[in-house]
Amino acid sequence: MKIVLIAVAAIASLGISACNTVEGAGKDVSSAGKAVSKTANDVKN
Repeated sequence: MKIVLIAVAAIASLGISACNTVEGAGKDVSSAGKAVSKTANDVKN
């Protein structure tokens, strides 16, 4: 039973850290997209 509890805790912690990583990557991509859009609008005007 103790091993199962440790395994569940390890999987949960990995899942939480993976979500944070994906969220950070999403923010980076979003930021890059906004920068490209701003540059395109600046060139167009």
